[in-house]
Amino acid sequence: MRRRGRSDWATQTPTWRQARPALIDDALKRACARPSGNWFVVGASRDVRTGGHPCGRTVGGTEVVLWRSETGELRAGPGACPHLGAPLRESRVVCGTLVCHWHGLALDGGPFAGWEPFPVHDDGVLVWVRLDAVGGEEPSERPVVPERPAPGGGVDAVFTAVGRCEPQDVVANRLDPWHGSWFHPYSFVDLTVARPPLGDEDDAFVVDVSFRVTGRLVVPVRAEFTAPEPRTVVMRITEGEGSTSVVETHATPLTAEGAARPRTAVVEAVVAASGRRGFALARAAAPVLRP
Repeated sequence: MRRRGRSDWATQTPTWRQARPALIDDALKRACARPSGNWFVVGASRDVRTGGHPCGRTVGGTEVVLWRSETGELRAGPGACPHLGAPLRESRVVCGTLVCHWHGLALDGGPFAGWEPFPVHDDGVLVWVRLDAVGGEEPSERPVVPERPAPGGGVDAVFTAVGRCEPQDVVANRLDPWHGSWFHPYSFVDLTVARPPLGDEDDAFVVDVSFRVTGRLVVPVRAEFTAPEPRTVVMRITEGEGSTSVVETHATPLTAEGAARPRTAVVEAVVAASGRRGFALARAAAPVLRP
């Protein structure tokens, strides 16, 4: 941590001259060409609780319902009851079985009367669902989960916002590191792109930046931005305080492809790590302090 001098927002660098549209567009094209296996992030793992109510999500115009069995195993499938189309997100979970609130039809997560479950994956931080009809790619057994700090060694938080845009707009925004200290001066200062992507073999924006703590106190780090699949951008701290910490941005389409007014869920997962002694206390207190 260091104390920095005062600076003028309007005269900072880098400027628009360094933020080359062609470079960003090429990085976006490479990201979009990578396989996703038809997996989509639908939210935080902790949002789907054992013994709790089901969760309803919309992905690419498809209604999805998620819940957990009595042993905590994740279940997912179409959001409409196969009987008369009741919204299953409003139903109840009884002993790990989803019971429709209209007529009591019970679903244990297996196929039933035309209701076919969706493949689902819980990576410990986020929940993913595979929708082959929406993705249109060759399906894969597991999603492309970014590398994170060792399990049990970090503190995670997940935030979701919805924007009127397409997933590619979100990815393009995250693959433009130059805008960071201009558009987010309350968080980032002294940003420099140390190295742009070199192509598929080394496709990362390497950035030197300081995170603003409070007032003029900042934490300088080196970070890299990568896109492991078409709807994910990862910022990973590689040097400095919090090394190995990641901020993942996942862009999940809510509307069907070609919608006149597309909407996208932006799911941001932060997994923070630190070698400081006090961080262990913060990690232990996280379940109590987390909203």
